[in-house]
Amino acid sequence: MKDIILTGDRPTGNLHLGHYVGSLKKRIEMQNSLDYDKFYVMIADTQALTDNADKIDKVKNNIIQVAIDYISAGIDPKKVNIFIQSMVSELHEFTTYFMNLVTLSRLQRNPTIKEEIKARGFETSLPIGFINYPVSQASDILAFGTTLVPVGGDQLPMLEQAREIVNSFNYTYSPQEEIFAMPKAIVSENKLLQRLPGLDGKIKMSKSAGNAIYLCDDEKTVREKVMSAYTDPNHIKVSDPGQVEGNVVFSYLDAFCEDYHFEKYLPDYKNLDELKAHYKRGGLGDVKVKTFLIKILEEFLTPIRERRKECLNHIDDIYQMLFENSHKASLDAKVRLEKMKDAIGINYKKLLSLK
Repeated sequence: MKDIILTGDRPTGNLHLGHYVGSLKKRIEMQNSLDYDKFYVMIADTQALTDNADKIDKVKNNIIQVAIDYISAGIDPKKVNIFIQSMVSELHEFTTYFMNLVTLSRLQRNPTIKEEIKARGFETSLPIGFINYPVSQASDILAFGTTLVPVGGDQLPMLEQAREIVNSFNYTYSPQEEIFAMPKAIVSENKLLQRLPGLDGKIKMSKSAGNAIYLCDDEKTVREKVMSAYTDPNHIKVSDPGQVEGNVVFSYLDAFCEDYHFEKYLPDYKNLDELKAHYKRGGLGDVKVKTFLIKILEEFLTPIRERRKECLNHIDDIYQMLFENSHKASLDAKVRLEKMKDAIGINYKKLLSLK
């Protein structure tokens, strides 16, 4: 049996380098190399509303922006079904049934949810939709029979929740037949790249924190952001020894730098190890390292910008693609929803037809 792949992003803003390193890069590799059955990429607008209920225009307007970011980065609509979550109503019904199999205390223990609740100041005013986020995400995964889920490292607790729901459903309703496949996470092999740090040195590059380089940023913006990026606060003089660990610029070089970049842009060094060694012993300034990083990022972002320009000339076509794909996704989810209701014993139309 061939794999079914699903992944996605919330449309709360344009996608950034953290999205690319954490999951987009892997999605593109899988799209081009795996012999899969179906590949879904979901624009998760319903989930975005769980903490943006009063910002509907923000969510609505970013649906097309995220779709453009996908295509610009290399997601191929001819190979992948890019769809809008809210247009697949079956997902909400899946969520309703799965909610009965998960306790509130279990949701409160979810590490990702705990972290996000704190980040958003939801400790005393927690929306029910937000605490239920892991169940909704499990529904998205399981509704399509997903076997592989490319995710960033911070989303692993969400996938574990989905796996628990599969076990609970089978135990409660379907011990003899597998209705849902057990999904497997696909993350970057390099743990350093699972969560790209923000420009300010914080643990995660984030849209809400404003510490990101976006895939749509122009050359001037990228330069300004890199030049202001957090490095080693104790590396004041060029002659001072520098710290590589926790240094944002070197984290980004770990993610994007290849050996050929040195021959092309910084021939004084053969590879990143040599550059790091020089920085550690002193005698290498931050400006030189940042300038090198800018050149690498420009090489990476230039073709993305070109594809983005092309997308902006075909907005109506992209919307049409999203609507058609959402309908196809709805039909696919409906098939598994019928099986789910059969197992629970509430597929009343079918029961009546048997009499």
